[in-house]
Amino acid sequence: MTDGARYIPAAEFRSEGFLQEVNRCFLHPLGLALEVVVNEDGSEVIGGVWDYRADPEGMIFGVGQIDPAKIARVKAERDRHAATRKTMMGRVVQQPTRRWHPDLTTPPEDVP
Repeated sequence: MTDGARYIPAAEFRSEGFLQEVNRCFLHPLGLALEVVVNEDGSEVIGGVWDYRADPEGMIFGVGQIDPAKIARVKAERDRHAATRKTMMGRVVQQPTRRWHPDLTTPPEDVP
């Protein structure tokens, strides 16, 4: 872990597939979507969150809008972190009832 926050540019977040995958795998099934706005000067910023929670199907990408290469890039990035996260926390996705250990030698423990 590092001290201080690091930021990924919105354009890279979009182009590398993180926007697609956060929407496809998490937000769309909830009826939500995070947007990246392309400004007139070509710069990109994280925009708002679309809210279609009232729609029973949530949100769905149109035919041909899902880029398989982006899926692969995001999966590779996730896999790159998986072993260390499993060592630290016992699994890849952090659980609310587990305490993790940054030394990577002490197994995770349940939090009372």
